[in-house]
Amino acid sequence: MTSLSPSSLSRIRIGSAPDSWGVWFPDDPRQVPWQRFLDEVAAAGYEWIELGPYGYLPTDPGVLAEETARRGLKVSAGTVFTGLHHGEEVWEETWSHVSGIADLTRAMGARHLVVIPSFWRDDRTGQVLEPAELTAGQWRNLTSLTERLGREVRERYGLTIVVHPHADTHIDSEENVTRFLDGTDSGLVSLCLDTGHYAYCGGDSVKLIETYGERIGYLHLKQVDPEVLADVRAKGTPFGPAVAQGVMCEPPSGTPELGPVLEAAQRLGVELYAIVEQDMYPCEPDRPLPIARRTRAFLRSCGA
Repeated sequence: MTSLSPSSLSRIRIGSAPDSWGVWFPDDPRQVPWQRFLDEVAAAGYEWIELGPYGYLPTDPGVLAEETARRGLKVSAGTVFTGLHHGEEVWEETWSHVSGIADLTRAMGARHLVVIPSFWRDDRTGQVLEPAELTAGQWRNLTSLTERLGREVRERYGLTIVVHPHADTHIDSEENVTRFLDGTDSGLVSLCLDTGHYAYCGGDSVKLIETYGERIGYLHLKQVDPEVLADVRAKGTPFGPAVAQGVMCEPPSGTPELGPVLEAAQRLGVELYAIVEQDMYPCEPDRPLPIARRTRAFLRSCGA
């Protein structure tokens, strides 16, 4: 990979997230306290963070603003989970979930809301919750209600939704991601391209950026270990156990190469957040900080 000059990725804003500290849930005894996450993400050299699972960080905007400001941190996005393929019957429940998070996201000065589709199998137990493939009617629900979500989040909160293709969801492979993009209005729905999840599901991040560049609104930087991924695919391992197995690995030891991804994103000519997310749930509490420091140094060597 070519080493780039520090100014070459001037449009890319690098950050990290609670996920890189092994945080998947609002409250879990196996996770580091939120104060430690904030201390360590700042110590690792990051300026931008995501809110992570709602309720992990303080939900009082005054408290959170004070805690982040004194560490030199700013919030880039909040995260919501949706199952919009189920149709109108889930809209009110979805909006109730979204609105509180959107309110805090806006209060923190962020402009994006990362939307993660619901899992078709449980990410911890592997229990199959519903079919892995959507019907034509469910695809119509998914695209139309995601457009509605994008419109209402923008009108009520001034935020842009960025939909996150994710393993063990219905927006995962190149085929399903392109079907979703082709079925939604580019003025209402953008994509959060997670390089690790897309590689996990067989996609090429650089190709997606070059083909659907106007739809890329946000990045998650992540790599997969090819050997572990091959084992995961061969055995049909669910995503949660695959993460515990180490399928998401420390850059630059995995795929895809992040340098070319960042270069392709820079060529889009727009400002993009690129948030490091190395899935590590569960992990030992002393493990994340050294990895975060090395990853930040690696991204600087890429010009970010």
